[in-house]
Amino acid sequence: MMIKVILKWVFNLIALVLISPLALLEKGYSLFSKSEKLFQTHGQILSLIPGLVGVYLRRAYYFLTVKSSSLDCYISFGTLLSHKQAEISKGVYLGDYCAVGKVKIGENVLIGSNVDIISGKYTHLFSDPSLPIPSQGGIYEQIQIGANSWIGNSAVILANIGEKCVIGAGSVVVRDIPPCSVAVGNPAKVIRQI
Repeated sequence: MMIKVILKWVFNLIALVLISPLALLEKGYSLFSKSEKLFQTHGQILSLIPGLVGVYLRRAYYFLTVKSSSLDCYISFGTLLSHKQAEISKGVYLGDYCAVGKVKIGENVLIGSNVDIISGKYTHLFSDPSLPIPSQGGIYEQIQIGANSWIGNSAVILANIGEKCVIGAGSVVVRDIPPCSVAVGNPAKVIRQI
């Protein structure tokens, strides 16, 4: 067991050293621009590296660039973080091909593949019909996912999820889900308490 811990620490250290030029480039760029384009570009490139090498490089990059991220999380192939304000706690598992916005994920959260965590319900405003929708901007909210929750494959999350919740596969969460709830459907509804 001790050897496994030491090897993980060594691999994390190697990944941090390898990824530091990209992180430094992004940090330097952010001094001159508020744009997250370079951050997103690096994330897209790193999302395509398969296997454990990719997992170690992705978590090292996000550890060095987002608001907070643990070196004890698992970020799978094809998964992207689109905002530097993301917070990922220890023990988090993000499945393949997830799109993650401005989010705070508690400890030991399990997120299946193809899950979209969108930065709230108002990322695109459309109140002025004389303007193109992309020109109208949006409001980005930080979505919170409580510790020890499980989100099934292909769910879409637009609202907060309490601790110890289970969100069914394919569910669309548009309203906050209270702690210790099982929620399913589109829109997701609480069907029972845990």
